[in-house]
Amino acid sequence: MTFVQIIDCKTDKLDDLNRLMDTWVETTKGRRTASHAVVGTDRSDATHVVEIVEFPSYEEAMKNSSLPETDRIFREMVALCDAPPTFTDLDVVRDAQFNKATATRVFDEIAKGNLDVINECMAEDYLDHDYGSEGDALGIAAFRERCGGYVNAFDFTFSVESQIAEGDEVATRWTWHATQKADFMGMPSTGKSVVGRGTTTFRFADGKIKEGWWQWDVMSLMRQLGMAPGA
Repeated sequence: MTFVQIIDCKTDKLDDLNRLMDTWVETTKGRRTASHAVVGTDRSDATHVVEIVEFPSYEEAMKNSSLPETDRIFREMVALCDAPPTFTDLDVVRDAQFNKATATRVFDEIAKGNLDVINECMAEDYLDHDYGSEGDALGIAAFRERCGGYVNAFDFTFSVESQIAEGDEVATRWTWHATQKADFMGMPSTGKSVVGRGTTTFRFADGKIKEGWWQWDVMSLMRQLGMAPGA
């Protein structure tokens, strides 16, 4: 179970505190077990500093606490604070990452032929960069048309292999399983089953997908359909 520790302190020495954290990160390379850390200041009181540190589990957090560098940095941190920091230990019981969920929904619904999900989840001025297509698609109407070509020609599913979210972007590594059922790019239906693999990165803004980059093995798909040498 993911474990999170919240460290709450009062200090006007934020720059020194950040340098202290940088030192800890550098000196614990290869041994620290913390997976993510966020430091924030209270908008109503800049001296109120909160640090949120995430670990894979409580046991891994305890390993991190036992590092000599952690103990030394903690004592130096206390010296920077107006009062001893307070700690809150949390077992994570829900971790809802909304942008990742939206990205997954787009893949799932398009595979079902529900192109209305594009209007629901994507901005009107969505910009699509598909390195397997000629040129970019600007706007949700253009992207619907691009997706419609695949929906009309194939029965398919997307398998999400992994996702990474950072800032306003979500990167999804996927596998595409499809069977051709109609003409595609001028080629009559073959009835062949094909597999495609790739990665799509979506950029979000105001809860909507604003931009997308698709990188996948187009030539492999063409070969599997008999449309390229090596088929």
